[in-house]
Amino acid sequence: MPKIISFVALAIGLAVAGIALAGSAKSTYSYRAALVPGAEVPKPKAPPAAKGVFTATVTDSGATRTISWKLTFSGLSGKAVAAHVHRGKAGASGGVLLPLCGPCTSGQTGRVKISKDAADVLERGLAYVNVHTGKNAAGEIRGQAKLVGHTGSPAATVPGQTTTTPDDGGGGGVGY
Repeated sequence: MPKIISFVALAIGLAVAGIALAGSAKSTYSYRAALVPGAEVPKPKAPPAAKGVFTATVTDSGATRTISWKLTFSGLSGKAVAAHVHRGKAGASGGVLLPLCGPCTSGQTGRVKISKDAADVLERGLAYVNVHTGKNAAGEIRGQAKLVGHTGSPAATVPGQTTTTPDDGGGGGVGY
């Protein structure tokens, strides 16, 4: 009987430890947006060769969410005066969710803590990225941020186990 009690106590202890570790596990979400003039609202007077790519990783570790991003672009009508992540569906304008840079240079990167709300908007596909120029102050190139990968799940993983969603290849064909 003492062996059974010891075994049950050990099993319960391991289960509690597993739940605690799973609750503190990191989860990462990868995003990509192909930026083109045709996606901007209202449509700008931009060079046909204007394009860009935004990539980002959101790390969710308990109550803390951090976004690391990179923005590249070329062929704009002038210098990039600002870039933002906005709240909004494709084809609709929305408020700024996250300022990225201003002025901006191609290849610029950043890392900042974001709110749970901002992370949720990105995850639901309700955010877009755009780059503003002097000629196109409302935005010259734009692209919807798409979830292209997910690793981990704080609420559902077993210690040592991860889940991965591969890139769907839907990057929009703008390569750098």
